[in-house]
Amino acid sequence: MTPFTATDFPGLLAAVVFVQGCPWRCGYCHNTHLQPRTRHAAVTWQDVMHLVSRRVGLIDGVVFSGGEPTSDPGLAPAIGDIRRLDFKVGMHSAGTHPRRFERVLPLLDWVGFDVKAPFEAYERVTRVRDSGEPARRSLEALLASGVDFECRTTAHPSLLSEQELLALARTLAAMGVTRYALQIFRKQGSRDAALNAVGVSGYPSQATIERIRALFQSFDIRRG
Repeated sequence: MTPFTATDFPGLLAAVVFVQGCPWRCGYCHNTHLQPRTRHAAVTWQDVMHLVSRRVGLIDGVVFSGGEPTSDPGLAPAIGDIRRLDFKVGMHSAGTHPRRFERVLPLLDWVGFDVKAPFEAYERVTRVRDSGEPARRSLEALLASGVDFECRTTAHPSLLSEQELLALARTLAAMGVTRYALQIFRKQGSRDAALNAVGVSGYPSQATIERIRALFQSFDIRRG
């Protein structure tokens, strides 16, 4: 758990709860220690609630991150516990479990949704077959929900060419996404030697960035 952050929930001061478990194995993942689900958590839910309750009046919200929050079948009741303290609730998710994702959407105020790649090319990033379909279903549910959200893609030239980045951006814009960010790969935290060996300077080109920017009402490119 991170007790205070000003960057994980747009416009709000928040705490972050990191949930164990993720079925995907993205090479650029910075939280690989959270990919497996273990029998015992580093922090109990009772301890989380104790810490969060002491921050009433000091922070505005709580963000569930991971790992992948929807990996945990206890996510919905946990969000309910937080909401009863009158906090706003956000979630970082890649949409790995569409049914759970759709179930918790009415409980959320904001979602940071990770789009890994063009949906037909997800396996290249996640290393899991057919992973693009649950992601697409989750994004469609998010678009239909009315919940505030941002889509973002971690970009690395070995995983996504500039043409694929532009094609993905066009797909998202056509689906109705209005807020999008490219997060350029950074080595810090990555354990993938092959990705770390490839430089990202000048990627993507300014021309590609401007073509993507023109597709969205709000667009950010994040480096470092």
